[in-house]
Amino acid sequence: MGLAVKPVTDEAFRAYGKVITGYETGELLKKMGSTPLPDDVIYVPSVKELEELEVTKEFAKRVYGQMPIQVGFCNGHNKKLNAVEYHRDSEVNIAVTDLILILGKQQDITTEFTYDSGLMEAFLVPAGTVIEVYATTLHYAPCHVEDGGFRCVVILPKGTNMELESLGEAVYKEDQLLFATNKWLIGHEEGGLPEVAYIGITGENLSV
Repeated sequence: MGLAVKPVTDEAFRAYGKVITGYETGELLKKMGSTPLPDDVIYVPSVKELEELEVTKEFAKRVYGQMPIQVGFCNGHNKKLNAVEYHRDSEVNIAVTDLILILGKQQDITTEFTYDSGLMEAFLVPAGTVIEVYATTLHYAPCHVEDGGFRCVVILPKGTNMELESLGEAVYKEDQLLFATNKWLIGHEEGGLPEVAYIGITGENLSV
């Protein structure tokens, strides 16, 4: 049986993030219509065409407090959790299509850096909705609602999700989770992740 899905307006979402209103995203959504939509999932961290739009400059100025940002996308077809990730800062998502996010809390990661997927909740984010996903929120690729797949704008501080320099031996066990710049990841053994990924999700590989 699939995971129960709540609307992003549900009170439960307040523990994971918030809905952002007041921004005119029409041009951004229109440009996203020409981005790839594969049978699996594609993530592109930074797209110059999206970053040059006036609305994304407003996000940098206001939502990110005048920090440099990158604007990319995550598109495709997906129904599974597969992994969870977190950053040291918030991520802004803009749903181009209806999509579902499966979310958890960093505070529930054990001292051994395992995580029980049974603690997660799923939320429907309607097309056109802008949300902030807090730094302490565990998340991964969205899930599609319709067979046509999903498209999602992903905004993060500049330099996130790029290739790591070699760390050498771990100083603290969390170092083993560092999968890309500013990206800590815990995978599920059924998630189909690269061999270098840290596998620590216990419980079911959730689906919606």
